[in-house]
Amino acid sequence: MQFNGVNKIIDTNQHPILPMDSFHYISSAVLDLHVLYDIINNKKKLDLSDEARVNIEKSRHYLNEKIKQNDLPIYGINTGFGSLCNVKIAAKNLTQLQQNLVMSHACGTGNLVSKPIIRLMLLLKIQSLSYGNSGVSLQTVRRLMDFYNEDILPVIYEQGSLGASGDLAPLAHMSLPLLGKGEVYYNNERITAESVLKKFDWKPIELQSKEGLALLNGTQFMSAHGVYALLESYKLCYLADAIGAVSIDAFNCNMSPFDELVHMVRPHRGQIKTAERLREFLKGSEIAENEKENVQDPYSFRCIPQVHGATRDTLAFVRKTFKTEINSVTDNPNIFIEADKIISGGNFHGQPLALALDYLAIAMAEMGNISERRIYQLVSGLRGLPTFLVENPGLNSGFMIPQYTAASIVSQNKQYATPASIDSIISSNGQEDHVSMGANGATKLLKVIENISTILAIELFNASQALHFREPAKTSPFLTELLDAFRAEVPILREDQVMSDHIRHAKEFIANYTIDQDLLFD
Repeated sequence: MQFNGVNKIIDTNQHPILPMDSFHYISSAVLDLHVLYDIINNKKKLDLSDEARVNIEKSRHYLNEKIKQNDLPIYGINTGFGSLCNVKIAAKNLTQLQQNLVMSHACGTGNLVSKPIIRLMLLLKIQSLSYGNSGVSLQTVRRLMDFYNEDILPVIYEQGSLGASGDLAPLAHMSLPLLGKGEVYYNNERITAESVLKKFDWKPIELQSKEGLALLNGTQFMSAHGVYALLESYKLCYLADAIGAVSIDAFNCNMSPFDELVHMVRPHRGQIKTAERLREFLKGSEIAENEKENVQDPYSFRCIPQVHGATRDTLAFVRKTFKTEINSVTDNPNIFIEADKIISGGNFHGQPLALALDYLAIAMAEMGNISERRIYQLVSGLRGLPTFLVENPGLNSGFMIPQYTAASIVSQNKQYATPASIDSIISSNGQEDHVSMGANGATKLLKVIENISTILAIELFNASQALHFREPAKTSPFLTELLDAFRAEVPILREDQVMSDHIRHAKEFIANYTIDQDLLFD
């Protein structure tokens, strides 16, 4: 299977074991979430298409010739960086210039970036360098691919990027091991890059002109976080609809708000899709089909299509933004061989991503907000359900405090959802006088996503317990199957127990729940 459509003959000496469909070939073909999902979940190796290899080599050759023929200063190639852009560097020092750049910019601190995101950073950096607008050597790109394929992951820190001039500090830490410096994760150990190079008998890369800048300029820290957050968010949106459906039956809600006619007269795509999913999930439910005494239900149930749907529409916007970004050249300066130009621009600026990351954080926080309101309703002793969903309230507190936990997490998400992109700090002696702060938006978005999984786990815990009190009336076959699997991990409670353990198991259930790819990105 080959998503990019580039024909490639595998060198059996280079790849003597792995079949063709074990590889993803880097080319100009468009990367999207479904492609990345396939690469990640099928643990595919990377290789360069002939197209990408030619692009890289032509660009490097062009740059070498340009330096030979022209003694004029070209930013980042034979000059200093940032506010030192007017300092000319002698030809004999160009390699040292690039080495110094990587070392001096490795100023990361704070928490460590997770391994899945490091893998994405490597993949997306390779993709961006493959277009032939960056001037890097083929050797450098291949070493990045070696790291990815051998699962040698540079140790990278979360803090340090302003989200403009590229993700300088994180990408510097990503690049240090190319030079035999810094640390990497390998075989579940954290070891020096120097030792892993020796293990594979690799020599440190001697960076040529512009290569360090090409590695450090770029938005791959923000992009990798965004892609990871999108993949998680699509899964959580699907689960939020399914768990919301359990709560609908648990609260004995009317089905009329989910009628297709309601949504066709206000045809937001996410709203229509969410209502459709709810109807599918609840199809065949005795509880849903029973005539109801209550004329209307609270907004947190009745307006699931409108609220969940708005988050789905946000996902579509953010996906479009990141699809453009991960198929772009984001370093500086850019090389245009046909036009015979080397242009210093600003494609490293993360503003499009910063806004999208903030938007996604807000949208996902709202998914948790409405989920917590359903939790509150379920424990309130309404609709024939016992107070706090326990058979002997008073002696037992039942599900009183899981709602507190959900409420505290929702409140924290509201703080995390405060936009990072509205801030900017001047840096580099005023040369870099507006930055996106998209990297901060990226790291706090992951905290929002993690919190949403916890809130949904608590809702499912509550809804499963509440639905138990509707027996012998049955919910739908789909939800019955979901609940049977869940209750094998998190049982119905008859009396007070340590709730933290059950919440943890509920979170594990959500983390391990698999969804067909066709449904995930629908």
